[in-house]
Amino acid sequence: MSFTANWSYPTAVRFGPGRISEIAEACGVAGMTRPLLVTDRGLAEMEITTRTLDLLDAAGLGRALFADVDPNPNEKNAEAGVRAFRDGGHDGVVAFGGGSGLDLGKLVAFLAGQSRPVWDFEDIGDWWTRADADAIAPIVAVPTTAGTGSEVGRAGVITNSDTAEKKIIFHPRMLPAVVICDPELTVGMPKFITAGTGLDAFAHCVEAFSSPHYHPMSQGIALEGMRLVKEYLPRAYADGSDLEARAQMMSAAAMGATAFQKGLGAIHALSHPIGAIYHTHHGTTNAVCMPAVLQFNRSAIAERFGTVAAYLGIEGGFDGFCAYVDTLNDAMGIPRTLTGLGVTDLDVDRVVAGALIDPSTGGNPVEMTRETTRDLLLAIA
Repeated sequence: MSFTANWSYPTAVRFGPGRISEIAEACGVAGMTRPLLVTDRGLAEMEITTRTLDLLDAAGLGRALFADVDPNPNEKNAEAGVRAFRDGGHDGVVAFGGGSGLDLGKLVAFLAGQSRPVWDFEDIGDWWTRADADAIAPIVAVPTTAGTGSEVGRAGVITNSDTAEKKIIFHPRMLPAVVICDPELTVGMPKFITAGTGLDAFAHCVEAFSSPHYHPMSQGIALEGMRLVKEYLPRAYADGSDLEARAQMMSAAAMGATAFQKGLGAIHALSHPIGAIYHTHHGTTNAVCMPAVLQFNRSAIAERFGTVAAYLGIEGGFDGFCAYVDTLNDAMGIPRTLTGLGVTDLDVDRVVAGALIDPSTGGNPVEMTRETTRDLLLAIA
């Protein structure tokens, strides 16, 4: 099977091994002549990054790099990125990396032309209309992991460093103009990142499928995304050079992010404050939360996940699906508790308060109250 294709949903996607070679052309399509490549510190000196900068430089687009990006990026990172963008006279952003680099890159492109603070554009009601849409710089997104799917999203997640709260900043024009999905860029991911990011994609699909909102297109995408993760994440985890598995997981990541237009839920509502306060890896935190959330939502989702189990070839309906999730987590080295994840001195009240105000809460199929959310959190502590 060939893993090279051009897609136009939800944006222009150039998918396939070796397609990073088209980065300069993609920038041209997006209208950039002086792009700023934004990535995280860990990727800044890696070969895939320097090679991408070489390609941009060779095409006369310069080799400007901003990499002052934390694993859970915050407004200070965004402010520094905007200064670099403005000082360098840049006209677009190449958002490069995992969720941190992609989200921060998109936010730099969004904020560089705005005069209001980032918190004025939180994903609340119509706050996005406060932005000067014409001042948003174009974005080319290049994922180097297979998890968040931020490359096909219209928002960025950013942590408020003063309050340790994760906020979602949304605008339709934050959707990248061109995406390059080159699975060869993910071949070097270590096992724990392969697991955490892959299970993040799985969580996106699970929560989208669980959401009570009406969106049949997302429902179908979420179902197939779960199948791809089931079939190919163990292969990618066992052999990082398995290019077919890497390509299918990159597809699953984009599918998860497309599907969760339908909504997320308690998994993300919990993992956002946990990650913001304790700096845990987002996808791994989602994986730790998932078994308890499935049980929490049992009354609303058992029947539909019987359909999922059948589609995935899992016996036992909903209970069989839950057993599969436990087995998958164990096989990927995912701890069963937050303590195992390194979270000590858990501030239960603070995490519960953060979960209840998280936008993901509204997509959970069972109402989250202070009492039930507290019990849910203690179940994974």
